[in-house]
Amino acid sequence: MSDLEYDWYGPDAATFGDRVAGAREVAAMTQAQLARRLGVKKATLLGWEQDLSEPRANKLSMMAGVLNVSMTWLITGEGDGMSQPADEIIVAGDFSEILGELRDLRGELRTNADRTARLEKKLRLLLERGGQA
Repeated sequence: MSDLEYDWYGPDAATFGDRVAGAREVAAMTQAQLARRLGVKKATLLGWEQDLSEPRANKLSMMAGVLNVSMTWLITGEGDGMSQPADEIIVAGDFSEILGELRDLRGELRTNADRTARLEKKLRLLLERGGQA
């Protein structure tokens, strides 16, 4: 199965909590916002997203409506839901931006590696002088 066909939220790839968190992120909601909309504490929602507990049917139904996915998808990963995380959807125009960011990062890494080497050399000299004093 290629990356384009991979079912990120299918029954073999994700848990109920993964699907709740993914759908919440696509809906651009924080945990606190979703919890407030559902009338539960943030800790309760966190428990659902971490697969420590599961909501009752009425909250599950509300959650599906708020997140615009089916209850079946939330529970099983099958049915009306999302096929992949929002941040994994890449359009062709994004490649040049990503390459530019990688070049910038490589430059920063080189600069930091050089800085680290200078600091290491300075520390080594200080240690050698301290050992002879």
